[in-house]
Amino acid sequence: MPQDQPFQHSPPTARPKGVEAVVIGRNEGARLQACIASLIPQVDRVIYVDSGSTDGSIAVARALGAEVVALDLAQPFTAARARNAGLALVRADYVQFVDGDCVVAADWVATALAFAASHNQAVVICGRRRERFPDASVYNRLIDAEWNTPVGRALACGGDALMQVSPLRAVGGFDASLIAGEEPDLCLRLARNGAEIWRIDAEMTLHDAAISRLSQWWQRSRRAGHAFAEGAARYGRADERHWVVETRRALLWGAVLPVSAVLFGLLHPAGLALLLAWPLQVLRLTPRLGFAAAGFSVLGKLPEAQGVLGYWWGRLRRNRASLIEYK
Repeated sequence: MPQDQPFQHSPPTARPKGVEAVVIGRNEGARLQACIASLIPQVDRVIYVDSGSTDGSIAVARALGAEVVALDLAQPFTAARARNAGLALVRADYVQFVDGDCVVAADWVATALAFAASHNQAVVICGRRRERFPDASVYNRLIDAEWNTPVGRALACGGDALMQVSPLRAVGGFDASLIAGEEPDLCLRLARNGAEIWRIDAEMTLHDAAISRLSQWWQRSRRAGHAFAEGAARYGRADERHWVVETRRALLWGAVLPVSAVLFGLLHPAGLALLLAWPLQVLRLTPRLGFAAAGFSVLGKLPEAQGVLGYWWGRLRRNRASLIEYK
């Protein structure tokens, strides 16, 4: 069994003031308990928003002293909807959003607040999110590397971040209709209002992806493709060119290339040689990413393209997309 990788920071000497936490989750079990326990010493209040758990998560959260919001089962669940439900109850100047499968570093909130005090325009502050068990599977290792984003000004954050409440409410919070990519969508709208998004050099959370099967990784990549397509459809013509490149790349490598190879292959077997572009692309990316990451990056264009095409098919049919879950 892989060993946990504890944070190296020591606990803060005093609880920061003016911060409440919003935790979202569904059937997270013991992970939720660890998440809330890591927040209690750091914030004034923990608000847990539950999306239809059947594992006793609500009782666990209440026993730990969290205020619980149980979402109405009659409406579709999205992470954005859950975060907005928690945000509606926040009374503090800052809110720490956390996914229920994460544990927060002991001094993260104090560290983020100290940064905010010296950066007035920093509305969103995130740090290093790590995978709890990166050696449990190749998929966990890939996700851990994905979380290691550059330090400094950023375009977006993930599900864990400290945010100023007033600017967040001024843009209407998260878009509850989005099934994926709601954080970059929010950050784009905040930035248009003059807000800054920062990734600081500090440990923030331990995340438990628990991906052990190719099918889980495939679903996660398909969800990313859906987010790319919807983001590009919304903002692709604006100056930000939001996710236009990612969408085109997914379609080129994950749809146009294989379909072209098959069609030309039907005319002449030599047409299948187009598929050699995949291993050549892996070799090109290997010096920068490593062989495994390069291989999965290229392979991942197939489910990403599936997500892009699925988004547009649903839009043409005017069907609301359902959640794409991987665990």
